Amino acid sequence: MDTTAPEKLGFSPARLKRIGALMQRYVDEGTLPGALTLIARHGRVVYCECAGLMDIESRQPVQTDTIFRIYSMTKPITSVAVMMLYEENRFRLGEPVAEYLPEFADLKVFVDEDTRADLERPVTIHHLLTHTAGLTYGFIDDSPVDKMYQNAEVLRRVAPFEQVIAKLAEFPLVFQPGSLWRYSMAIDVLGYLVQVVSGMRFEDFLHEKIFQPLGMVDTAFYAPPEKAGRLATLYGSGLWRMKDADFDHAQPPGWPSGGGGLVSTAGDYLRFCQMMLNGGELEGVRLLGRKTVELMTLNHLKPEQIAPGTLGGGFGLGFGVVTDPAQMQVACSPGEFSWGGAASTVFWIDPVEDMIAIMMTQMMPATEDESPPPPYDFGGDLRAVVYQALVD
Repeated sequence: MDTTAPEKLGFSPARLKRIGALMQRYVDEGTLPGALTLIARHGRVVYCECAGLMDIESRQPVQTDTIFRIYSMTKPITSVAVMMLYEENRFRLGEPVAEYLPEFADLKVFVDEDTRADLERPVTIHHLLTHTAGLTYGFIDDSPVDKMYQNAEVLRRVAPFEQVIAKLAEFPLVFQPGSLWRYSMAIDVLGYLVQVVSGMRFEDFLHEKIFQPLGMVDTAFYAPPEKAGRLATLYGSGLWRMKDADFDHAQPPGWPSGGGGLVSTAGDYLRFCQMMLNGGELEGVRLLGRKTVELMTLNHLKPEQIAPGTLGGGFGLGFGVVTDPAQMQVACSPGEFSWGGAASTVFWIDPVEDMIAIMMTQMMPATEDESPPPPYDFGGDLRAVVYQALVD
């Protein structure tokens, strides 16, 4: 991948080397099998380096075209698809999702094993985009509702899409819609909403309306046979080889998870990020209006809803948002928006510095027998070495 001289983009070449040193340290100490780190500023790549291996057993190195499971970095892409339909006036954000998905018309809220409460307000599309709908994920384990998800194996991507969504609608919510923030399968529901409202299969909508126009040639819900050799191996903490979580990413899934199903490359994801940083446009292709992007990247959470992560953070429409860098206690900028994936991938977009950072790897940091999980903070570590290299 072509890069621009660091000093032309406000970076110190010597200080940029600390990024590579950090990634190599992760590899040498057995924290990560390998990683690709990419930094872009003012629309040009300033740093793109690989470290370690995409497959330890065969000693195959990470390369710039390596394909990674991006898991929850799928969510921002699905959220963009939703907002593209919003711009077409296909729905309003405050409308009940049951207007379009009648499966959700009779939801209840869990009180105890014998009691379900009526909704105080309907679940809206905005609730789903902001993870405040009351849904959960099945792996949080602090609510009996999660156990219901686990028993039904809702995350396994083998059943037809409509069956999975119908099953989700049978379970009670963890809390009243709009009362709290809780990471959940809300974005998977929105993927189905895109399918219903657009009249296109969700995977076809993403391909035709987002991936193809942006030139994201390696982004899909699986790596086909001709690309399977570029798909990195998935490892667990301690670098033991894992089977694909929930489904085999070398095969088409039973249903396309808008919350965590995509594979992609750093180069492809850069094009998506650059479109967002540009206010919805890339190289003459416009997916969203500037004001829509501004709306998506504002914090939509109230203090009482509890922002995700540490203090100083909030959540927009598909992205985590920095509200106070001092409270975050990491180098960053107000208004930065970001997210990560279960296999330790991470990205952020900094409009203040006109900068994008992407880290791709394939390590699931917590396993069932680890309590507590390892104290990894790849995003925080990467922010420290990226921002210290900015000298303009």
